[in-house]
Formats: sequence, C-alpha cells, structure tokens
Amino acid sequence: MSDTSRYKEAGVDLDAAQRFVDRVRPLVRKTFKGNVISDIGGFGGLFSLENIRVERPVLVTSTDGVGTKLLVAFMMDRHDTIGIDLVAMNVNDIISNGAKPLFFLDYLAVGRLDPDKSETIVTGIVEGCLQADCSLIGGETSEMPDLYGEDEYDLAGFVVGIVDNDQIIDGSEVKVGCRLVGLASSGLHSNGYTLVRDVFFKKKNYSPEDVPDELGTPLGEELLKPTRIYVEPVLSLLRNYKIPGIAHITGGGIQENLARVLPASCRGLVETGVWEVPPIFGMIERMGDVSVTEMYRTFNMGIGMVLVVREDDTQEVINRLTSHGETPYVIGEVVARESDQEPAVEIF
Repeated sequence: MSDTSRYKEAGVDLDAAQRFVDRVRPLVRKTFKGNVISDIGGFGGLFSLENIRVERPVLVTSTDGVGTKLLVAFMMDRHDTIGIDLVAMNVNDIISNGAKPLFFLDYLAVGRLDPDKSETIVTGIVEGCLQADCSLIGGETSEMPDLYGEDEYDLAGFVVGIVDNDQIIDGSEVKVGCRLVGLASSGLHSNGYTLVRDVFFKKKNYSPEDVPDELGTPLGEELLKPTRIYVEPVLSLLRNYKIPGIAHITGGGIQENLARVLPASCRGLVETGVWEVPPIFGMIERMGDVSVTEMYRTFNMGIGMVLVVREDDTQEVINRLTSHGETPYVIGEVVARESDQEPAVEIF
C-alpha cells in the first residue's frame, strides 16, 4: 500500500479526515429515526419510506447555504450556531410547500481540516436537524487547501421532505379576504450579510465585541443569532387547518417572497408598524443610509415567515402558534388585484 505522507505534505490529511468521521458519528446518530437504515461513512445514506403513511407521496427538496454570514463566524472564531442556519434555510423552504422534512445532507469544504472546529460545525447541524425533526444521514467533508484559506470553510445543505399530493401548499387556494400572519424572526437570519458587513465593519469600523447601546449585547452575538426553524409550529397547524399559502422570508424580503405564493388575481397588503422590528434593522438603515424600500427588499425586517390564513381561522391559528412559543402578528390581508400594473405585494 502506498504511503500517504506526500498527500499530507501537499495539504490533505486522510487520517485526520477519518478521525473526524469517527468523532462525529455519535453526534449524527442522535438525529436518526427508525427510517434510517445506514450509518454515516458509507457511499450513500439509506432512508426507508416503508412506514411513512402518506397516500399520494410527493418528495420535496431544497438546497441552500449560509452565505457571507460565515465571514462573521470567521471573525469571531465561533462556529457552534452556523450549522443551525444551514438546516433552517433548507427546512423552512420545504415546509412552505407543506412538506415534513425527512432527511438532511451537508457539504463542508475546508482549507485545512481542524477536527475541533469541524466537530463544532457539525454539532450545530445536528442541533438544527433535531429542531426540524429530520435525520442527518450523510454528508461530505472536503479538504481543499488550494481553494480555501487555512481557517476558511464553506457550507451547503440539502433536505428532502414529503407531502401528500392533495396537501401541497402552492398558493393556488389563496383567496381575497385571507389574512397574512407573520411569524417573528430571531433577527437577521441569513440574508443581507454583504450589506451588513459593509455597514458595520467597513464603513463604521465596528468590532464584533463592541456593544452598541441599541442592542445591549455584543454586535457579533447579534449577527450570529441562528435562523429560527419553523417546522414544528407549522406542521402542527397543518394537522388541523388548511393553510392556503406560506412564504419563507429570505433574500428579497416580504415583498418578493410573499408574491411567489399569491395567484395573479390577488395581491397582498402588508401594514408596517403592527409588529416589533428588532433594533438591528434600524441600525443598518440609519448607519448605512439605506432607504426603507431597500431595507424591506433586502431583509426580513423581523418577520421570518408569512402564513396566508383563512379569515375564520385567524384567531385559532394565532393561538396555536403562540402555544408553540412563536410570536405571530396579523400583518395584512389579501385583496383583489385589478390589473398587472398593481404590485403583487404592497407594503405601507
């Protein structure tokens, strides 16, 4: 058998990679449910659909990353929450179609494999999967010193979920008179960080350790708050209520994401001032000289998900969401769209 030391000299340590897999195996197993019929380390993850009780099953998939929020993690050398963001950005997308997440895959690319750091990252991914009640059944860790700096890494995630064909949420049943119920975000979530970094670290020369009066906490802590995972409360709602539309508020803000679930005959009216906007957004607007219009197009502005709810169900839906620890607000309604010249979503 050939010696691998030259490969290690070139920058890739195969032995360290194997030790890393051995270290994270017990962490990953915490996410396994009875449907997982393989262990990590194989050529593929195996997930049985045998006991999934769905009459007309449709698989729903999504893939996403964390973006330049990673650069804040690099600055702070803190890597325990970024994996939650990775899971959240994917699972929040597929529950917008009414799908229950089944399993998750991750891709971790590093400049140099640091077993402690990489284990911390995976710990966050595991936590995200536990919150989303899905199994982490596989992934890839790739050491690429010629592509990334020694302390740099990138993350991508992939989720597969399932929904009955008769229960797919695609916005086709949205009607005039429906109410718009917004779920509070935990803050910035994982969008707009190129602008965030430009404002705070380039223009204003903040340090992640600085504690602005508006926040009362270190800036870096605020910027690394993990994206809220809405799987449990939304799936609880879907067991008892028909929800005509769901929009995950990511890049593009409320206006662009809500428009994706409204039929051409409808438009959404969103009333600002009825929910609490976290102070971080006001800081960005003021210090970055960012217009209100651009703020609402770039950030979630305190609303991480919007549910289009039948008028008669609104109060019961709010009560259910509150019982699950969410902070819901009625932020608007669906009205008739008279012409294509009218915006699909109007924020006022």
